[in-house]
Amino acid sequence: MGISRDSVHKRRKTGGKRPVVRKKRKFELGRPAANTKMGPKRIRPVRTMGGNRKFRALRLDTGNFAWASEGATRKARIMDVVYNASNNELVRTKTLVKNCIIQIDATPFRQWYEAHYGVTAGRKKKTEDKPEEEVKKSNHVQRKVEGRKADSKIGQLLDDQFNTGRLYACVASRPGQSGRCDGYILEGKELEFYLKKIKKEKSTDCDSALIPLL
Repeated sequence: MGISRDSVHKRRKTGGKRPVVRKKRKFELGRPAANTKMGPKRIRPVRTMGGNRKFRALRLDTGNFAWASEGATRKARIMDVVYNASNNELVRTKTLVKNCIIQIDATPFRQWYEAHYGVTAGRKKKTEDKPEEEVKKSNHVQRKVEGRKADSKIGQLLDDQFNTGRLYACVASRPGQSGRCDGYILEGKELEFYLKKIKKEKSTDCDSALIPLL
């Protein structure tokens, strides 16, 4: 039969049946969901109406993520899918879709932060015991970095994430349509909101696991 997006087959608002007066049309077709998973990049082009193309991402492992408050964007590795408002099954199967909450590697952003502000992101000081070779900088560059240090404050929740090596991010692109998994780092009130949601999901999962044992 195929997937159809028409409304010809649907009933009227009153509940009455409509007479079918024509067959299916090409412009009403639908396609199977991409169900993009985590893994080595695998993208398939799809010819669409008018000779245009969509890009089905079947597997992705990296994406470009923006740190909005700092105005910085870096390519980062996708580590895990942790929350999806629409369906918990998409979390279990690690499916990448728009607006899902994922964890990404914090290393590219930590390196940028240290180079830009001259300050280490994260509050752990255990690594300071090892002496590191200082990179020589000109006086002009040193003055610029010193001037930025006053603005080098990030939120406590985000700072704690740098210690774990993973940052929470939201996917803003549509992997099944554009073939990319790009997004932005969560911070501020939005980060607080999703941390509560993730914590709640974990607690409900634990409760449901204990029910058979009682």
